[in-house]
Amino acid sequence: MMTLYGIKNCDTMKKARAWLDGHGIAYAFHDYKTAGIEKARLQAWVSQLGWEVLLNRAGTTFRKLPDAEKDGLTEKKAIALMLAQPSMIKRPVLEMSGKITAGFRPEQYEKLLKR
Repeated sequence: MMTLYGIKNCDTMKKARAWLDGHGIAYAFHDYKTAGIEKARLQAWVSQLGWEVLLNRAGTTFRKLPDAEKDGLTEKKAIALMLAQPSMIKRPVLEMSGKITAGFRPEQYEKLLKR
């Protein structure tokens, strides 16, 4: 079983869900804005992809941070920010059999599903 992590009303999430639904792929949805995210899971994602990939710097939540919080980012600081405000996690995150991908591109999903 795969799990799609993200925020319900995000446009990119809607595209990812439509793609999965259109291909008849079953998945569980985890809204990390309402349900949060476990620190251990986030750390596992960071281990696989890197915090730079997972931190959504383009989003409004990150851009509204004071410069002091954005300057000198480290893995520890980025994880703390994402735990405190999960909307700072890039979305969607698709997790399947211990493998993950962040963001949505149809070719990326096809590659992950063929493994």
